[in-house]
Amino acid sequence: MNFETCFNVSLAILMEGAIGERLKREYNIMFDERVAMAGLIYDTDSRQAMLNIFNEYVSIAEKYHLPLITTTPTRRANRENIMHSDFDNRIIKDNVRFLQQIKNNSCTDMFVGGLMGCRGDAYGATEVLSVEEAQEFHSWQADLFKDAGVDFLYAGIMPALSEAVGMANAMENTGLPYIISFMIRHDGKLIDGTTIHDAISDIDDATIRKPICYMTNCVHPTVLRKALSCSFNNTELVKERFKGIQANASPLSPEELDNCSDLKSSDSISLADDMIELFNYFTPKIFGGCCGTNNTHIEEIAKRINSMF
Repeated sequence: MNFETCFNVSLAILMEGAIGERLKREYNIMFDERVAMAGLIYDTDSRQAMLNIFNEYVSIAEKYHLPLITTTPTRRANRENIMHSDFDNRIIKDNVRFLQQIKNNSCTDMFVGGLMGCRGDAYGATEVLSVEEAQEFHSWQADLFKDAGVDFLYAGIMPALSEAVGMANAMENTGLPYIISFMIRHDGKLIDGTTIHDAISDIDDATIRKPICYMTNCVHPTVLRKALSCSFNNTELVKERFKGIQANASPLSPEELDNCSDLKSSDSISLADDMIELFNYFTPKIFGGCCGTNNTHIEEIAKRINSMF
């Protein structure tokens, strides 16, 4: 079963929880200043730490008989950052191979996604690219992911419409299924002020091979609930096309989270309660975790999903 088929036939899909924050807090691992986590696969201890964390999420998916989607730790490994680092473009294929090896040893339907991100600051929407600039800039990485054999592409924490449109154009040109995930505020808008409804509408209109779905990551479920409660987002389009959340365990704003020196996290039961309450606002299909989450959060969410379906 390929990823697109899995998405279409599955009632619920589990997604990984936090990777980066756990590497910092639990293993005291430092990241490269240019490509962040992408270079960790070349260090024996860091690679093993990532393997431990990913295998925890795989085990949860297996236990609750849920398909699992994972993404490479490559959000900052774009062409510009790689060129100014100690690495070369093989870093993309090597990260894909790392997850594919985990996939080959798993006993569940696991899919490997190529994670891409905006050029600038996702929390502040700085250095935002135009549509044309973004398509040219992100095509390089998207094509490398295609060559490496990923199951799908994933645009994470996208704060601004123009760059998200260009990213979508770059992704659709690969022929791979892809997801656009927004960075949103409780006021129902992306960081640049675009409503969720308008962002979905504009990207759908700008593409022939549309994203499989839209979602959000690095926001708390209560923030998403407020965002979807806004009248301009209470539309059939949003209900039809917006399908998931990779939840932050803290309800703080993007600016507050970006400047935090300590980890902000709610307990696993509270977060799972808030995730399930989202069904009152739309029909989510993808459930994962971001900053502040760990295996306990993902297991509690998987347990709730499993009991619902």
